[in-house]
Amino acid sequence: MTQSVVVQVGQCGNQIGCRFWDLALREHAAVNKKGVYDEALSSFFRNMDTRVDVNDGADVRRRKICSLKARAVLIDMEEGVVNEILQGPLKDLFDSKQLITDVSGSGNNWAVGHKVYGYQYREQIVEKLRRAAEQCDCLQCFFVIHSMGGGTGSGLGTFVLNALEEEFPDVYRFVTSVYPSAEDDVITSPYNSVLAMKELTEHADCVLPIENQALVEIVNKIHHMTNSGNTRVGVKQNSVVSSSKGCVKQAEKPFDTMNNIVATLLLHLTSSSRFEGSLNMDLNEISMNLVPFPRLHYLTSSLTPLYSLADVSVPSQRLDQMFSDAFSKDYQLIQADPKHSLYLACALLVRGNVQVSDLRRNIERLKPSLHFVSWNQEAWKTGLCSVPPVGHSHSLLALANNTCVKPTFMELRDRFTKLYKKKAHLHHYLHVNGMEQSCFTEALSSLTSLIEEYNQLDATKGVIISDPPRLNVAV
Repeated sequence: MTQSVVVQVGQCGNQIGCRFWDLALREHAAVNKKGVYDEALSSFFRNMDTRVDVNDGADVRRRKICSLKARAVLIDMEEGVVNEILQGPLKDLFDSKQLITDVSGSGNNWAVGHKVYGYQYREQIVEKLRRAAEQCDCLQCFFVIHSMGGGTGSGLGTFVLNALEEEFPDVYRFVTSVYPSAEDDVITSPYNSVLAMKELTEHADCVLPIENQALVEIVNKIHHMTNSGNTRVGVKQNSVVSSSKGCVKQAEKPFDTMNNIVATLLLHLTSSSRFEGSLNMDLNEISMNLVPFPRLHYLTSSLTPLYSLADVSVPSQRLDQMFSDAFSKDYQLIQADPKHSLYLACALLVRGNVQVSDLRRNIERLKPSLHFVSWNQEAWKTGLCSVPPVGHSHSLLALANNTCVKPTFMELRDRFTKLYKKKAHLHHYLHVNGMEQSCFTEALSSLTSLIEEYNQLDATKGVIISDPPRLNVAV
C-alpha cells in the first residue's frame, strides 16, 4: 500500500479537508470492524502509541488502533477555520506540528498570499511537508485542496505547489481547485484565479477543477429530490451531507453540503489505493493515462450517485443508468457538457459489486455517442474497487480529459480582462514587494495559450486522420 499526504490551504481548503477527514473516518470505521490498524488505514492515517515519546513519530503496525493522526498539513493565514477544527470532534486527529496559521489573512489578494506569506512561511511549510513525507513508507501523492478566488487559497496554495515540485519532484501532485462563480462576492477573484491558473498549468500533475455554481445546482437537486413528496426519498437521520455535526460544533453551514461532495470525490478517487479490488488503479496511472500533453492536465469529474455515504435514502439505481448519468452534464462538478466536446481520455473508477463485463458492456454502449480524438480512440482507463461507499451497492467516478473545460477558462479570462482593461484594483497588488504588472500579462498569456491548445484540439473533432504507412523492412 502507498500513502498520500493532504495539504489543505485557506478557508475553503480547510473546510473541505475537514469534511474529507470526517467522511474518511466513517468509511474506514464501516469496513474495519476489528479496530486494527491495517494497510487501508495507513494510506491516510498514522497510528501513534501515546505511551511512547511522540517525537519519534513511530507508526504502530499490525496492532489495535491507538491514536490515529491524519497525514495532513493545515495552512491558513486566518485562524478561524483551523481553530474550529481543533475545537471540534476531530481535534485529536491533528497536532501542532501539522499546522501553520497567521491572524491577518491575505485580504483576497493573490500577491499577499504568494509573495508575502509564501516567502515568510516557506521554511515552516517545507519542514512540515518533509515531516509528513518521512512518516510514510511509500509516499505516492500530495493532494492540495484550495480555492482559486481568495488570497490565501490561490496565492499561498500555488506557492505550496511550487515548493512541492522543488522538494519532492518525483511525487505526484494532485490539486483540487474550487473555481468561483460569476456572482462571486470577491471582486478581485478573476485576478486571483488567473494568476493561480498559470502556476497550476506549470507545476501540477493533475488538476480537478470544481465550480461553485455546479455544486450549488447539485445541492439544489438533492434538496428538490428530498422535498418532492416522494415517500421513497428522504434525508437520513444524522445525515453527513446536510449536517456539519461531524466536523465542528456549530449548526449547519451553507457550504457543508457542497464541501461533502468534493470530499466524497477525493474518497472515491483514492478508494483503489486503500481497498482491495479486481482491477485496482493507482493514482499515478491516472496521470500516466489521462494526460497526453503535460499542460492539458485539467480533468473534469462526475460522481454518481450524487448522494453518497448514506446521506439520502433513494431507490437503488440501475447499473447502466449510473454509467449514463456519469456522462450527463447534470452530474459534472463543473458546468460543462462533455458529450458535445472532445475527449482526450477517460477513466471510470467503479466501487462495489460491479463486474469487468459490466464495465466493458457500458463502454461499448456509450462509445458511439462520445467524441474521442482520432489518435486515441481506445483511451479508456478502468478501475474496480470491491468496497462500495457506505450505504450503497455501487458508485462511479468518471474522470475525463475533455475540451469541455475550455468555456470555464474563457469565461474566467473575460472577467479578468474586464477588470484589467480599466486597471481596476491593480494598485492593491502592485504595492506588494516582488509583484509587477508583468505578472498579470504573463498569467493572461498563459491562460490564452492554454485555451488555444484546446481550440486546436477542438478543430480536429470529426476529422479522421489515417494511420501513417508502416515501414517496410527489407529482409
